[in-house]
Amino acid sequence: MEKNDFFYNLEEMEILENIENAKSILKKEDREKYAKFAKYTKSLRKKKPVTIRFSITDLAAVKAKAKELGISYQNLIQALVHNFATGKIKIDL
Repeated sequence: MEKNDFFYNLEEMEILENIENAKSILKKEDREKYAKFAKYTKSLRKKKPVTIRFSITDLAAVKAKAKELGISYQNLIQALVHNFATGKIKIDL
């Protein structure tokens, strides 16, 4: 037997044939369910513009840090909020 020889059972042959013919191997209900999951997941990646007020000195400091990092201050603020929201950084108040 060569290294690339494979033996498939009937179910595997059917799946392989469907894939090669670009046919879905999922039932219609499952495709619809997974399509909803994918749509929801994609919606979570959308961005929503917000308005926030900063003191002039805080905004100047953020802009200076962003310039040091070579990124926009909006991206820096977005990264800070994301890291806080995902628990990667903690804030003591």
